[in-house]
Amino acid sequence: MLRACTVDELPPGESVRIAGPEPIAVFNADGELYAISDTCTHQDASLADGWLEGCFVECPLHAALFDLRTGMPSCLPAKQPVRTYPVLVDDGVIYVRAEAAEDAA
Repeated sequence: MLRACTVDELPPGESVRIAGPEPIAVFNADGELYAISDTCTHQDASLADGWLEGCFVECPLHAALFDLRTGMPSCLPAKQPVRTYPVLVDDGVIYVRAEAAEDAA
């Protein structure tokens, strides 16, 4: 598991980026935590730098919108989904279960 941050470090409406071979973005959407691949599938842009709208994140480059729950894009220009990852909180720390990303590190 990858450590993202503490719960206190990720208030609602904010995101954090976990660097690595496969960067991961973790979002706090109104108290619900989600983790997705950080790189937009349309063009290389960090989704952690995007705008959070409910359970969706808007890519800061060309405004592609991704559902944090499924990774599916809901509008162009993105056509491919981003990967989603399970998130868990243990003793106030947010972790992402990302075996493929961990194996590559």
